[in-house]
Amino acid sequence: MKVFIQFFKDSLEEVTSGSRVYHLWMAFLTLVMLIGSYCYYIQVDQGLIVTGMSDGVSWGLYISNFTFLVGIAAAAVMLVLPAYIFKDIDFKQAVLIGEGLAVSALVMCLAFVVVDVGGPANLWHVIPGIGVLNFPNSMLSWDIIVLNGYLFINITIPLYILINVYQNKEPKKNIYLPGVFISVFWAVSIHMVTAFLYQGLQARPFWNTALLGPRFLASAFAAGPALIILILTVINKFTLFKVENKTVNKIAIIVAVAAQINIIMLISELFKEFYFPTHHSISAHYLFFGLEGKTALVPWIWTSIILNVIATVMLTIHKIRTNKKFLLVACIILFIGIWIEKGFGLIVPGFIPGQWGEITEYTPSFIEIGVTVSIWAMGAFIFTVLAKTGIAVETGKLRFAKK
Repeated sequence: MKVFIQFFKDSLEEVTSGSRVYHLWMAFLTLVMLIGSYCYYIQVDQGLIVTGMSDGVSWGLYISNFTFLVGIAAAAVMLVLPAYIFKDIDFKQAVLIGEGLAVSALVMCLAFVVVDVGGPANLWHVIPGIGVLNFPNSMLSWDIIVLNGYLFINITIPLYILINVYQNKEPKKNIYLPGVFISVFWAVSIHMVTAFLYQGLQARPFWNTALLGPRFLASAFAAGPALIILILTVINKFTLFKVENKTVNKIAIIVAVAAQINIIMLISELFKEFYFPTHHSISAHYLFFGLEGKTALVPWIWTSIILNVIATVMLTIHKIRTNKKFLLVACIILFIGIWIEKGFGLIVPGFIPGQWGEITEYTPSFIEIGVTVSIWAMGAFIFTVLAKTGIAVETGKLRFAKK
């Protein structure tokens, strides 16, 4: 217990000290969170009427980001798998960063669910003992279990390893390796269960496709590692923790392959929707070409496709992928492209047209945007704290001093 207390004291001292750039970054994130908190206060006070959501489109920016971030959280497995299962030592340098990203992404996922239902008090009905979780009949209950379970795994395993390194001890493999193996399967399950949550809604034919789950995984394993490459670049520049280029290049190959698979599945989906269209193709037609003059999402989805194609081509060409500047550009545009695709391009069209054929377009309100940006800022804040502590331990800056 003494070690834990001292570890958290040293960690607190570490995260509250740093360069001017670090303090400006944390101050900026804090300011954004405060602004978002005020927006959320307005939402709680006045209700979801202040958002752009309606009876016609009841899932919007919040659930779009939730869906995307589940994939970012699951992407940590693409570093854990080669590092611990295939024993590729190059990936071990980046595992710590991947686990920290998974934790912050999962916290953001849970936050987006909380704001989407209106407020924390509205979740009481799924708490076992107080309400009814309805497990295993409800897919939502499965999602709650896998998300919280994966969060627990991604907190406990890295914490165990860091505490041992903090004490100059070798972590025992028979303790953390079983958790690592479980996390690999659990990472896949969190995204598949989320896909099943949509896929199982038979009244929404846009989501009722067998490719939804595999596409979720492909896009997640492209966007997640792409974000990790961007983060590693920043860490290499501003900290003493250095990740070798060969590690980044290996992660880039994962991104390239996942992006290629994602494009192939997109083409398959487009063929199925438009080669012989039926009334079930109306949602896809609205998304890609608009309906009855309603075209709010058309520029978004075509921008997403163009960005995805450009990034995939850049990542496929070896000389471009191994050029650091071009790699960063490719990762940025791929991340944005998949964020649009997994957000507006997936959630909103599922509600259009409505059950009676009406077309209700969705535009997020300033309140929604403010809350959304603040949750992303919270995730960045959490990740920065975790990464700064982990890097200090890994580089030997933080060590337990016996008295």
